[in-house]
Amino acid sequence: QVQLVESGGGLVQAGGSLRLSCAASGRTFTSYAMGWFRQVPGKEREFVAARGWSSARPYYADSVKGRFTISRDNAQNTVYLQMNSLKPEDTAVYYCAAGPIRYCSGYGCSDYGMDYWGQGTLVTVSS
Repeated sequence: QVQLVESGGGLVQAGGSLRLSCAASGRTFTSYAMGWFRQVPGKEREFVAARGWSSARPYYADSVKGRFTISRDNAQNTVYLQMNSLKPEDTAVYYCAAGPIRYCSGYGCSDYGMDYWGQGTLVTVSS
């Protein structure tokens, strides 16, 4: 059974930092992208960042470029999201996801292409 388990969410002041982790189990994710989406209640889920298996370039949403960094430890089946210079508009539930890399492009990854999802972790940025 494949599981993605997120951790690291919490409350932080604007300008602060948080690091999210996602530990995957149940299979290896060769040729899969692993990454993050987020959702605010009442709004659609949006892509945040993702990274393929290899050392190829990561994908970022424009809204987080320069502030967030995604990294991946393939040996540990774990993906991280370092979030710096956080803004109140970054407040959301953040979901870890994994899916075939073909669903990712320069515009990000499509959530309909993701095969596996975590349960989500809440990030709250206060002003």
